[in-house]
Amino acid sequence: MKNLFAVAVLLGSSMLVAHSAIAADAVVEKPLAVSVTRAFENLIFDRPIVVTHANDGSNRVFVAEQEGVIKAFENDPDVEEASVFLDIDERCRYRDNNNEEGLLGFCFHPKFKDNGQVFAYYTTASEEHTSFVSRFTLSKDDPNTVDPETEEVLLKIPQPFWNHNGGTIAFGPDRFLYIGLGDGGSGNDPDRNGQNLATLLGTILRIDIESKDDGKLYAIPKDNPFVDHVVSKRKGQTVMAQPEIYAYGLRNVWRMAFDRETGKLWAGDVGQALWEEINIIEKGGNYGWNIREAKHWFRPDGNDVKTAELIDPVWEYHHDIGKSITGGLVYRGTEVPELVGKYVYGDYVTGLLWALEHDGSKTVGNYALHQTGDKLPIMSFGDDEAGEVYFTTTFGQLYKFKSGK
Repeated sequence: MKNLFAVAVLLGSSMLVAHSAIAADAVVEKPLAVSVTRAFENLIFDRPIVVTHANDGSNRVFVAEQEGVIKAFENDPDVEEASVFLDIDERCRYRDNNNEEGLLGFCFHPKFKDNGQVFAYYTTASEEHTSFVSRFTLSKDDPNTVDPETEEVLLKIPQPFWNHNGGTIAFGPDRFLYIGLGDGGSGNDPDRNGQNLATLLGTILRIDIESKDDGKLYAIPKDNPFVDHVVSKRKGQTVMAQPEIYAYGLRNVWRMAFDRETGKLWAGDVGQALWEEINIIEKGGNYGWNIREAKHWFRPDGNDVKTAELIDPVWEYHHDIGKSITGGLVYRGTEVPELVGKYVYGDYVTGLLWALEHDGSKTVGNYALHQTGDKLPIMSFGDDEAGEVYFTTTFGQLYKFKSGK
């Protein structure tokens, strides 16, 4: 175990102290001269959970609302109206007392400009606690909207509980679709899904949506790490790993994103008892849940697992600082030079914001970002076509970053 050290972050005028398991001499901790400001002040959304772009040269911004509506608008700070791009509200189940369900993920096909395909991850209203990963296509009558009747359900994933559904979907540089799934919910991972390769839960999946295997509406990439992997053999029965799995040992990835320059996949994994964590996802990686929470033993009988098999987070923070990480993305815009190459993230409960600096092999800095003075419940992060980063709040606003305090 590396030395513990105190991490100080500012929240208004008070000072909160927590501990990290990163060596004290390895990381620079200080505030950056970066602040936040409202973006698109004339627009308010209903639980905005995804901010993204189509990468089609249109410079439009798209916001997915958790109840099942996706809206589009011009990337103009004075824009006054957003139009409906896709409406699956009636197919999507969201309830305030089950607020980790609903429309949780949305992304564009890398060749959207040519094929008009988009993808969504949502909780279906047709079955209790069931997630769909679906493909939709632009309307033939209106190229500015998606036709809900074109839906093709690629994956149907039963969820034992209403929470820990993950939900981020994103295309990697390899043009495969990556899907972040939680451990199935409740608390403590009661079914131990995080360490069970025979289930899709507690994992990040990777599928090929351009091809089809027998019995599937997609194909398994041949280099996925658990293809033909035997989980166990008991009483003449062989249990195989789910071949869609790319990485596992995750509690509830909220959210994940590829660095558009390096191609690395970053993920914020929400903790339970004491620790929040940030991971860089590797093929075949085991990130420890529920044996560990971040770098710390969680399960009493977890010491039978070789620690060398578990991948450490690149950063963690204690619940004295924040209680629910909202994973962000690496800033690759131009308006805020101080953030270039840094992973911007926040905490849902405290509204704190940081920028993490990683040199490719280790974390070298974690910088507090100037706050608005409000404790904003940060729901999600996203970017526009130019790489400028936005974050959303449960109050419905979008914010962006600017140089200076």
